[in-house]
Amino acid sequence: MARAWLLGLLLLSGTALAAQPVRYCDHPVYPPISWSDGKHMRGLAPHVVKAVFARLGLDVEFVNLGNWKRCLTDAAEGRVDAVLAYRTEPRERYLQFASVPVLREEVAIFYNRQRPLKVDKLEDLTGYRGGLLFGESYGEAFDRTVAGAGNIEWVSDSQQNFGKLIRGRIDFIPYERRTGLLYIEHLPGGGDIRALPITLAVDYLRLAVARQSPLAARMDEIDQELQRLTDSGQIDRWLDESQAIYRDMVVQPEPRP
Repeated sequence: MARAWLLGLLLLSGTALAAQPVRYCDHPVYPPISWSDGKHMRGLAPHVVKAVFARLGLDVEFVNLGNWKRCLTDAAEGRVDAVLAYRTEPRERYLQFASVPVLREEVAIFYNRQRPLKVDKLEDLTGYRGGLLFGESYGEAFDRTVAGAGNIEWVSDSQQNFGKLIRGRIDFIPYERRTGLLYIEHLPGGGDIRALPITLAVDYLRLAVARQSPLAARMDEIDQELQRLTDSGQIDRWLDESQAIYRDMVVQPEPRP
């Protein structure tokens, strides 16, 4: 009887554990990848994350901690299970990255046309003031050369960062070209913001799982689902849909309750 009771308890505990949702952390300030409408997270990221983990039989809890650095810190310490991020050597110490990328991203340099930049190579940026969000990384060369030069001002959100660029408080922002061009379309003062034709870097957004999470043992399943979504064209369709929705929301914002 005691043995049967113990077995039942273990089965119930296992069921409860399996029912726990995946804690996915995002800083939703990157349309069309992720943004907030004030109530919910929108964009490509929540579509992909929900689809991947639904295939694994898991629900998702979306977590917004106020800045990207806190997301990464919580992933490193095991308080969240997954993020969508660029793969860098420091992050690989605490994150296991999917082999199949979600999206190819081109990083550009945004500037104010009233204060043109003369930039031909990465090192030229060290002579200007830049703005980054807490926790952002654009590769080891950028982190070592530009961020390491001490000319970067760190902020929590993109609106604050682009506002500083519009007002001339900083000279440049490294940002994903697609996201940046979409973001400034209806930004007050955004008509003065341009992107340099040069590409700072090409990188890939990847779904990453905290090494402390039980999900780290299921990376093969995660890669299989990402490959299925890629091959079917579903990720491209979600991306197009997310861009259209963001533009509609900016032009015709939802009424506040």
